[in-house]
Parts: sequence; structure tokens; C-alpha cells
Amino acid sequence: MLLRILVMLSLIITAAGLGAAGMLMLAPSAPPPAARVQAAAPPPPPPARARMLVAARALPAGTLLKEDDFTIREVAPENLPEGAVPPTDEARAELRGAMLRRFMEPGAPLDRAQYLRPRDRGFLAAVLAPGKRAISIGVDVVTGTAGLIWPGDQVDLILTQELGATDAPLARRIVGETMLTDVRVIAVDQQITQGASGAEATVNRVARTVTLEVTTAQAERVAVGSRLGRVALTVRAIEPERAPVAGDTSSSLFGADVSPALARAGLSQGLSMRVIQGDESKNVVFR
Repeated sequence: MLLRILVMLSLIITAAGLGAAGMLMLAPSAPPPAARVQAAAPPPPPPARARMLVAARALPAGTLLKEDDFTIREVAPENLPEGAVPPTDEARAELRGAMLRRFMEPGAPLDRAQYLRPRDRGFLAAVLAPGKRAISIGVDVVTGTAGLIWPGDQVDLILTQELGATDAPLARRIVGETMLTDVRVIAVDQQITQGASGAEATVNRVARTVTLEVTTAQAERVAVGSRLGRVALTVRAIEPERAPVAGDTSSSLFGADVSPALARAGLSQGLSMRVIQGDESKNVVFR
């Protein structure tokens, strides 16, 4: 009897389980839950920015600009100053060698009205120090130090001339003397920029003229010396001389002082004197 009851309970439980499973299978599927997380919206575009060139450091008035004297700064378009210089290749090339009219603080924007370009009228006069003059002399590959002289160098001028045979004996016909010392070069040909690079550099090109910054009296000496003989330039060291160099004097140096052979030849010829008697003149040699 008990066994029959257990079998019946087991059948009832099994039927109930099968019925519940059938109802679950026949029940319509529940709709998927609504997507709660939407696709992330794209970030807003960054605000527009304007770029301009500004002073990289404190720049005094009269500075000849170089590439590392200016840098780029970004600002809001509404804050872009009028006349600001954009960081284009053309603007950079224009700035190299330009001269500032007035002092600029670090980070101050460059303005086209703040500088003079080498081709602008009055640029050379603005480069000159107060009371100075500019004078040019012709040079070649030798007298111009093989084209290695640049604007901003300090040079000495040496005049070499040859006296006539009737004016001096053989040992003293060639004479050289330092005409000017410590003179600033402000231009080589038409190049006035410092630190020029790229297409502006004078590589493999021999200079034909050098422009010097001199006083009025020095300009007169250069003009006369250029007519007397050959003027050569010698570049001075950047560091100032601490002591005079032996043999570095401004006195005249004759051919006999350089060549002992020429000195002996002059002594063998003896000294000569030009004697004038009335309308006649002759050279008298003393042996």
C-alpha cells in the first residue's frame, strides 16, 4: 500500500514538472532589455587657435634678428594682435637679418612696424652707431680673407703700396702699414644679416665689396688709401687682446724689413740722392 502511494506521488510530481516545463517553452520570449548605455558622443572639436611669432628672449633695440631670436605662440583668434607675424617660411626669411626699432620683452609679439628689413629705406643708416659713417672698399679672394669675413666681424686695414724707382731705393720701394684697426664690418656685398643661413649664405661665393663702420676721419683715410695702393683686411679675434703682440706696431714696414736679401741688395746699391740744379736734376748714388 505504501509503495503504491509513493509511486503515485512520484508520477504526480513528474507530471507537474513536465507541465511547468511545457508552459515555459510555450510562453512568449520576453523582449530584450532596453539599452541603457548609448554610444559615446564624439568629443567637441578643440577651440580654434591662431599662431604668431614672438620674441624668444629680451631683445634690445638695434638687434639684427636671427632664427633663434623668435619662437611660436598660440592664442585665441580674438586675441591675435593686429599686424602679428605668422610663423610661415616667408615671414621667417623676412625676419632673418631684420633690425629691431625698439626694445622687446620676452614673449612680446613681433609686429611688422617694429623692425626694418635690409631692403627697406634707411636700414643701413639705422644700423650705424651714432656719429658713424659707412664706406665700402673693393676686395678679392685674397684681400677679403677668402670670403670668410661676415657682417659683425672686427677687422684691421693694411695698406700696401709700391713707391717709384726715383722716389726710393729698391729696399724701400714696397711699404706696408696698418691704416685702421678694430673696424666693424656692417655688410658684405649687399648682405647685412648676421647668422644668415640657407639661400642667404655666401658659401662658395667670393665677396666683391665690404662695407665698414667708421668715423669721418677714418672714412677719409680709407678713401685715400684705396687710391694709394692695395688695401687688405685682417680679422681680429673675438676676445680682446690682453697684451700687445711683439712686432704689432702701426709703423711702416718696408721690403727690406721683410726680406734680408732685399736689404743686402739695397746696401750694395748704396744710398741715392736727387740733386736739382736749376732746370736740371740727377740722381747721385753714394757707395
